[in-house]
Order: sequence, then structure tokens, then C-alpha cells
Amino acid sequence: MMANKHEITHGDILAPEAYAAERKARRAQMVEVKRHRRIEVGPVCTFYFENYETMWHQVHEMLFIEKGGAEQIEDELRAYNPLIPKGRELVATVMFEIDDPIRRKAFLSRLGGVEETAFLEFAGQRVVGTPEADVDRTNAEGKASSVQFIHFALSPEQISAFRAPGTQIVIGFDHPAYGHMSVMPEPVRDALAKDFD
Repeated sequence: MMANKHEITHGDILAPEAYAAERKARRAQMVEVKRHRRIEVGPVCTFYFENYETMWHQVHEMLFIEKGGAEQIEDELRAYNPLIPKGRELVATVMFEIDDPIRRKAFLSRLGGVEETAFLEFAGQRVVGTPEADVDRTNAEGKASSVQFIHFALSPEQISAFRAPGTQIVIGFDHPAYGHMSVMPEPVRDALAKDFD
């Protein structure tokens, strides 16, 4: 098995015309990769677990859409490299998706600190998530951002338990306004187990 890559470098970036030529095929391939890297928790939240491939694709999409050239590359690497798991963790982009702007605002205003309450539970242990430290995702008024980035650091023993086929893994929030949980489907557990070194 190929070793996991933990960082996108300038050398990993395709020339814009090369990516444009392959974009359709790569996007189709990414749909397949992401299929077993997402899990819905409660009525309006989805965890999208990131890895080198998903972030490589995101960086190239941003470069393709914004066409910022060489100067943009450094910004994108700075933004997305922290979301690539570093071998003993899982990293998720967590999205609260409500179409109606009035309902969304009211919902998020009750959700302050939700990023501190995400957890994984399995093999009799609870792993509490740590929000990405780049920016504060809850404002002073207690309104949460609709997008959160959460790291789950696992010990070697926890990684072994996570990797064991059939391990039941519960993912959820311990938040008064959003106390929802889901059982991780086995294909998702299997895909995420490969994120560990």
C-alpha cells in the first residue's frame, strides 16, 4: 500500500491547461472517492472527511475557477494543507446546510460552540474533536459558522480499534441545540481507516 501523503507541495500542482484537460474525468473520480467519506449527522449536518486526494482536488478547483495564477497557489496551500490528516488523525469539513436564510440564521445563532462538542465513540472510548485553529468559528454573539473544520486525534490503540472490520463507530455532537448522532456505515469506516499511517 502506498504511504499517505500529508502535504500538497508546489511540485504536486498541475499546469492550468493540464488540469483543464483532465478536469471532467478527475471530477467524476472524486465523486467516487467522496462517496464513502461523508456521513450525515442529524437533519442538517454532514461530515465530509478530507484526505490528500480531496484537498488536492479542492486546490486545483480553486485555481481553475479563480485563475489567480502562481500567486494564488501559496494561498491555497496555506488554506488546505492543514486539512490533510497527518497520519494519526481524521479531519472533517462539517457543514450545516439550511437553504432558507432566515431559518439558517436563527438556527446558527443557537449553535455557538458546536465545534467543541463533536465526537467519535467506539470500542468504549470517546474521541472529542478539536476545531481547526485558523479562525474562531463561533462569534462573540454565540453564532456558529455554517462550515467547521474538525480534527479527531487518535491514539495508536484507538487507531487499531478503528481499523478493525465491523467496529461500530458513532459520530455526533454533544450540544444542547444539536444533540444528534449517527452510526458510521462500514464502507465509510473502511475508507477512513486508510487515512492512518
